[in-house]
This record gives sequence, C-alpha cells and structure tokens, in this order.
Amino acid sequence: MPDSVDASDEMIDNWTKRLEENAARYQALAEHMQGQTVTERSKDGTVTVTVDSRGLLKNLVIAESAAGTKRMAEISAQVMQLVQRAQARIPELLQQAMTETTGTGDQAAVEIVREAQSTFPEPPPEPEPTFPEPDRVRRFLPEDNDSPPPAPPRTPPPPPQQQPPRRRRPAGNDDDDDFGGPILS
Repeated sequence: MPDSVDASDEMIDNWTKRLEENAARYQALAEHMQGQTVTERSKDGTVTVTVDSRGLLKNLVIAESAAGTKRMAEISAQVMQLVQRAQARIPELLQQAMTETTGTGDQAAVEIVREAQSTFPEPPPEPEPTFPEPDRVRRFLPEDNDSPPPAPPRTPPPPPQQQPPRRRRPAGNDDDDDFGGPILS
C-alpha cells in the first residue's frame, strides 16, 4: 500500500508542477500582450488609429489637411473602419504571442484565439461611402430645390376706395342743369 500512496503523491506533484508551468506561461502571455498595440493608417495618411490588445482605442490622429479636403462624416466613417481593421489584427497578434510563450497545441490556447476571432472579426470590405449633402450648401436655382418655393404670404385685398358722396340737385329746379341754363333755348 505504501507504493500506491507514493505514486499518488508523485502524480499530484506532477499535476501541480504542470499547473504551475501553465500558469507561468499564461502569465508570460498576459504580460507579453499587455503592451501590444495595433496601428492602422488611412490610404491617404490623414487618419491614424491605435488600439491596444483588448481592442480599446488608445490613440487617434487626424491630420490638419483632412479638414480642408474631407467632410466630418467621411472622417468619422474612416475612423470607424480603421478601428475595425486594427481590432481584426488582434487574433493574429495573440496567435503570435502564444507561439512564443504558451505554444499553440494547448486546448486553452486554441480557445483563447477562437474567442478573440469572434470578438474581433474581419471587417467588411470597404464600400465606397456615400454621404448626404453637407448642411452648408446653399441652392440658388429653382430647379435645384427639392421642394417648391414657399408661397408668398397672403395679404388681404385693400379695402375699396370710397367715392365722395354725390351732390344732389336742388329739388325745385328741374330745367337747369349744372351749367346754369336750360338745355334748349
């Protein structure tokens, strides 16, 4: 019976040793990933983003030249695309760090990479963005307006002009007209 107790003790010691080795390797992996960042830059170089190994935005740089050539809607869409592209590179970064620290054959390592891939999937292909007309555009031609021009305000018609009251002829003088004499002489 003493042999079985010694064998059990040795087996527990081996498990403990392997657990401690795994814990040290995963601690090394965590430390290695702690300072890792991914940076993506726009094709024209006007926007640069940096995310950390957890996918959090750590730095955003928008060049001054972007203000004169791009609208804010374009810049914000570009920032979001670059963040997604940077985050999609994190599983690759994690895979490389695992190769250097824990090895890739471990089932836990495979699961960690799989979780990172589902959290940070590949971004969709970049479509050509379409943006609405900026608010600052003014239109001057009637055919350019999306809506008909507003109707002019209705003003009430002016009141009819009152004619001065007519003068009546004196009642007793039917022969005379206004010229002072009879018409027929």
